[in-house]
Amino acid sequence: MIENSPNSQRSWLESALGAIERIGNRLPDPAVLFFILLIVTWILSWAISGIEFGAIHPQTGEPIQVINQLSGPAMAEFLSGMVRTFVLFAPLGVVLVAMLGVGVAEHTGFINAALRKILAVQFFGISSKVFLAPLVVFVGVVSSTAVDAGYVVVIPLGAVMFYAAGRHPLAGIAAAFSGVSGGFSANFIPSALDPMLAAITQEAAQVIEPGLMVNPLSNWFFMSASCLVVVLAGWWLTDRVIEPRLQKETPIDADTSDLPKMEPLQANELSALRWAAASIVILAAVLTAIALPESSPLRDSQGQLGSFSSPMMLSIVPFILIFFMIPGMVYGYKANTIKTHRDVIEGMSKSMSSMGYYIVMAFFAAQFIAAFGQSNIGLLLAMNGASLLEAMALPAQLTIVGILILTVFVNLFVGSASAKWLIIAPIFVPMLMQLGISPELTQAAYRIGDSSSNIITPLLPYFPLVVVFCKRYYTGAGIGTLISLMLPYSVMLFVIWTAFLMVFWALGLPLGLQAGYSYPPIP
Repeated sequence: MIENSPNSQRSWLESALGAIERIGNRLPDPAVLFFILLIVTWILSWAISGIEFGAIHPQTGEPIQVINQLSGPAMAEFLSGMVRTFVLFAPLGVVLVAMLGVGVAEHTGFINAALRKILAVQFFGISSKVFLAPLVVFVGVVSSTAVDAGYVVVIPLGAVMFYAAGRHPLAGIAAAFSGVSGGFSANFIPSALDPMLAAITQEAAQVIEPGLMVNPLSNWFFMSASCLVVVLAGWWLTDRVIEPRLQKETPIDADTSDLPKMEPLQANELSALRWAAASIVILAAVLTAIALPESSPLRDSQGQLGSFSSPMMLSIVPFILIFFMIPGMVYGYKANTIKTHRDVIEGMSKSMSSMGYYIVMAFFAAQFIAAFGQSNIGLLLAMNGASLLEAMALPAQLTIVGILILTVFVNLFVGSASAKWLIIAPIFVPMLMQLGISPELTQAAYRIGDSSSNIITPLLPYFPLVVVFCKRYYTGAGIGTLISLMLPYSVMLFVIWTAFLMVFWALGLPLGLQAGYSYPPIP
């Protein structure tokens, strides 16, 4: 176990982050905080609902009006839809279904054995533990291909891997979170996010040029290269800033008796691990054989596998369940850690019992997010910020930086990447086109601002879940703990990633397929 070590001298950064953590953790319990925010939203919407702000909705063209959430019809809708709002809260089902499979894999010892095997590997005579931070960040970045899988799989496994390697588990959570959410847009593997954002960008750009087309991979080259930026920044911060502070100030005071220890694998464990690995290969082969044919039922109506509407993408969470549960069962039966199906159900039950606190938080978070969205307060704040930036009429480079800053601001109130871009794109894509800036460059700037600030906004739907992961090791963890952990990542990613875009721009390197920096395109 890692204990606190006395330290009389603290750097200014450690003092500042410590203050942020203390202030944040003095706030009410996250579940109560979401309830308080719900009350504030109700009162604020009532107080300003009669005011004409003059902001125009970018899609409907109608004036934005704050909707009084304390009115009779709004309260009736709130009460009648309370259960539906909770049940349909997107992260809830994702987390619970995925944790059923993860619970089996943990209960049988499969995850324990697999991590011990990974941590025993050496690269050119150097222990893999040396490269643990960049490995965790990189896996987190790549996990965005599977939509939200990284939140429920990579982040908790990052903590377990760090603990098994004798390092602070909260540093593993921070490294994984920085990759999964902070580096959400940086991926060399195209994901469903690319065509979704490109479609919004194209629609906004056609206000100026009706026939203009935006390639879904218009940011691919830049975002692929950005993987290196995110991984290196996350590696340096985790090893040099975050973990040293955690070792000084944050004790591991929770029960960690069931977590893996760095002990050599026994013969029966190695054999069971091989059988489990073989089952993964078989499952992957079966899935590939089903998905590849053009007539595959996993494709959408256009024959695509990677679109948001394809059964393939909609089945990511069930695939997580299967790819953890079956290898976990195979390992358990071969290693004699489980005997009957009742042991499998016990593993699922244990994982569900650990999610009790998260379920309570999710209930209040879902109600607040729904009421806040229906009130139009977040939309109004975003539109006023956009109008201010437009009125400033800054040079091209400073305008791009302004887009980044506005995106960070909007991200504090609107969690969804597509929802934010639906708000911002219709304003700034046409405006910047008239200033000679291409839609693809505006989109790339938006993606940087969105990703780098995801990790510090409590309105991110998965933020409460990451707080729960922290509490598994440090019982005093709260919103302040997580924000103080992630703020250095957010600031560094924003600064370095923005600078990287400017260098890309200055060198004239292609952003992606059929994408330039200027409008109209330079021949």
